[in-house]
Amino acid sequence: MNCFTHALPYLDRPHFMVGCCVPDWLSAVDRKCRVRERSAKEFIGDPDPLLAAVAQGVVQHHEDDHWFHQTEAFATLNMQFSVEIRDILKGESGFRAGFLGHIIVELLLDAFLIEQFPGQLEVHYDRVAQVSPHRLQEKINRFATRPTQNLVYYIERYLDIRFLFDYLDDSRLLFRLNNVMKRVKLESLDDRILTWIPSARHRVYQRAADLLCDYPLKFD
Repeated sequence: MNCFTHALPYLDRPHFMVGCCVPDWLSAVDRKCRVRERSAKEFIGDPDPLLAAVAQGVVQHHEDDHWFHQTEAFATLNMQFSVEIRDILKGESGFRAGFLGHIIVELLLDAFLIEQFPGQLEVHYDRVAQVSPHRLQEKINRFATRPTQNLVYYIERYLDIRFLFDYLDDSRLLFRLNNVMKRVKLESLDDRILTWIPSARHRVYQRAADLLCDYPLKFD
């Protein structure tokens, strides 16, 4: 799952919701800093309600990822996409095709839910803006594998750029994918991938119910 899919069921609980997003945010801005499920569980009953809510959200993130990545639909699409991307990239083997096959399922699932629940992405951003990024970073550093000083900056950029809207457009999605490629030091993708994205989008949308078989929200 990606950020919006994790967050959508919990828009009425801002601190819990941002806790659901934090593992993905840290993977983007501070890859050496992790928030493990086991460490977060130590704080889910903390007397500090903000810390407890954030920790509960982190635990929820890991629980969601656990069942999501074990679905047949995710395994099938991930494999199909990785093979197709490798073929598009002229038989390239190695990490890039597999990595892209994984993340594009998740980003397109975000796009599906953005379309399914009109206006809720705007609500998500409004709720994130209600949470102090400095206080959130302070709480996360209570149980992270190492302290981070980058989360405040990332949240401010997240609210400013609002890049999740870009997942609805194939060209903008490719732009965002190349940002990810740059961040993980992989070669950028060209327009050969752009011509393939509509097929990938159709298949993710078609199998959304299977991908989200244990999801708490119902959709068409």
